[in-house]
Amino acid sequence: MTARHGDAPQRPAPDASMTLLNEVYRRPLDPGYAAAAEGRRTGTRPPRTRRGAALLLVLGVLLGLGTVTAAVSLRTPPPSVVAARTLLQNQIEQHDAEAAALESELASLSEEVRRLQEAALDDVDPALAAELEASQVASGVVPVTGPGLRIVLTDATVDTEAGEEVDPSSRVQDFDLQVVVNGLWASGAEAIAINGERLTATSAIRSSGPVVRVDLVPLVSPYVVEAVGDPVAMQPELARSSAGQLLATLRSTWDIGVDLSSQTALELPGTGQVKLHDATVPEEARLTPPSPTTTTDQAPSTLDEGAQPQGADGASGVAGSARHPGRERT
Repeated sequence: MTARHGDAPQRPAPDASMTLLNEVYRRPLDPGYAAAAEGRRTGTRPPRTRRGAALLLVLGVLLGLGTVTAAVSLRTPPPSVVAARTLLQNQIEQHDAEAAALESELASLSEEVRRLQEAALDDVDPALAAELEASQVASGVVPVTGPGLRIVLTDATVDTEAGEEVDPSSRVQDFDLQVVVNGLWASGAEAIAINGERLTATSAIRSSGPVVRVDLVPLVSPYVVEAVGDPVAMQPELARSSAGQLLATLRSTWDIGVDLSSQTALELPGTGQVKLHDATVPEEARLTPPSPTTTTDQAPSTLDEGAQPQGADGASGVAGSARHPGRERT
């Protein structure tokens, strides 16, 4: 504004540009909030009507019902999915029951066949019957009971809730079990089983992802390796072998649980009768006529006396597998 002639010029207030900030400092609360705060301080706040309380209660109930309904609808699968799941569960239970019944029948028939073979051979050739019985123990056909060693291998403990990643080397791998089993065979074991699965000359220990399988049977930690034999002679031999060095490395480096103990009585199951798929007649047997007591239930043994079964990887006992990353073989 231009001042008139003779009048003094009008100057704006120094804080004219800060009017909004000054207003906020003078009255920080809205008048409505200020009145409500004053009412709470002096105890003169207006009373709440029953109608308002009833409306709040109804609103709270409706919100709660809506939340529960939404959660139930999200968690409950459609009826078709429930029906399909129920059908699959029933089929699984039915097939499991059928498989268990067939396994029981197979074990009963195998035991009956074994008794008939023993009875027939005892009457004709007792020496051949004793040889057949010994070969059945070595081949894993019949159960075995006796003293021996028990080795329990347990995966290292990993706190996944704290964000720790699972290192494959902290788990018991198929290679570890192969080395331990071969070390037990070399130490004088007469029969070996892992988690109740009897090992034979055709057994294979493999990995399928993080799962270790013995003859296609999946096993989980802890892995209980039981070996029937003389524990006094087997334990020092095992400690001096590469298997003993591996057990020490698993315990100290990878924090894998290793528990070795001597047992006075171990019970190892049998695998039942072996089905012969292929056989070769030895050269010396071709020169003599076949005996009427010769059986074809067992494959002819080509091992020298005292030798252990050889696996596909050239080591005794079990077939090998590919090398696992992260853990060096000993």
